[in-house]
Amino acid sequence: MKRVFAAIKVTPSEAFLSRYFALKKSLEGEKIKWVEPENIHITMKFFGETPEHHIPAIHAALGKAASMSGPFDFNITNTGIFGSSYKPRVIWFGIEPAGGIITLANIILDQLQEIGIDRDRQNFVPHLTIARIKYLENKNHFQEVISRHREGQIQKEEVNVFHLFESRLSPGGPKYTVLNSYLLK
Repeated sequence: MKRVFAAIKVTPSEAFLSRYFALKKSLEGEKIKWVEPENIHITMKFFGETPEHHIPAIHAALGKAASMSGPFDFNITNTGIFGSSYKPRVIWFGIEPAGGIITLANIILDQLQEIGIDRDRQNFVPHLTIARIKYLENKNHFQEVISRHREGQIQKEEVNVFHLFESRLSPGGPKYTVLNSYLLK
């Protein structure tokens, strides 16, 4: 079994890192697990624990999806949360315009459906997870910090490739290895 996912890798710019570290510093006392900058990505499909003999079919479906998709670009912009303001779970950076990435995601999900891998129950929402919230001591301070950083352009990203990653969990955090890369036509 391998824990795998399809994703677009994002290499953080100086502006991205500046926003990321400002948020991290402002929320220092809270129980928040920050995604390491070298692990920043946009998950297109999380497969989870997958039997190794299924991976060639996934690879073929992802390759077919890439051949049906062209390169696109988007802006990483704004900061938000998933969950309620009372119980936030994730801090994210947004994607605008989202049309190109939503189109690619739908092509990927259609191709995977053809080999028997169902779509997720919830709709695909393009975003970059930058942190997972374990527990907040001061919710008001947290909301103030998020509000201060809510608006603003962070980074422009050009996409011409996505990857199939293996994720190995360890006490020091996940380690991602590229299993295959898929160039967009």
